[in-house]
Amino acid sequence: MKIPNEILRVEGLRKSFGSNEVLKGVDLRIEKGETVVLLGASGSGKSTLLRCLNFLEIPTGGRITFSGTILGASDSKGAVHYSEREMVATRKRIGMVFQQFNLFPHMTAMQNVVEAQVTVLGRTRADAEKRARTLLDKVGLAAKGDSYPARLSGGQQQRVAIARALAMDPELMLFDEATSALDPELVGEVLQTMRALAEEGMTMVVVTHELGFAYHVASRVIFLDQGRILEQGSPHAVLLQPKAARLRDFMAGHVQFRLPEIHENQQPQGVAA
Repeated sequence: MKIPNEILRVEGLRKSFGSNEVLKGVDLRIEKGETVVLLGASGSGKSTLLRCLNFLEIPTGGRITFSGTILGASDSKGAVHYSEREMVATRKRIGMVFQQFNLFPHMTAMQNVVEAQVTVLGRTRADAEKRARTLLDKVGLAAKGDSYPARLSGGQQQRVAIARALAMDPELMLFDEATSALDPELVGEVLQTMRALAEEGMTMVVVTHELGFAYHVASRVIFLDQGRILEQGSPHAVLLQPKAARLRDFMAGHVQFRLPEIHENQQPQGVAA
């Protein structure tokens, strides 16, 4: 049954690498406009889950439903197989931002945001450049369109990567530790951009260790442990009133968490409300 506001449903998702089962039956539902933050220790399966959602990794088992359409087809033994066409089409609708920026070093910021619009979406270069200018302004980099990645800070490069993903007009955005490769003083500017997207209603699934961001921005926080969802709920419930002993131990490793770069009434520079 199709649920009106549901954009993504994951049922019994499993992923193994040889004999190592990383995801052990994950059930997850995401509604349009939600910002869902995935927390967990290293090796808990957070990044693998994200990569399965847009088929950078092929699930070993389970079912994914995106925008009401069940993806893949089951064979006579119940195994689900995905066609290359289906996976490519899904990736066009799901944007992803990685730890590393992966910008083309020989292209300017503008060209990095334009390229996939032309080659993948088939937009004219004029339309793609217009969209790119709008998005670079949105992430506070209107003046950096002609700059090459080597001339940009890590935070600026990551914001270009976000603009590049947004240029594909995704229905869902995935962020995999988008700030972990940044110097501490540059983390805030990227988190501000992500917060602005959340406030605008972009549907987002975010893997992060930034607990302040999770507390202030997430509509729901999910804690993964050893390939399973151990606990989920509101940021207040999960972060301040954890029920599972494993989650309490995880939180004990974060004596305090806050996000000084983002305040309740602060508007990120260069991002419209």
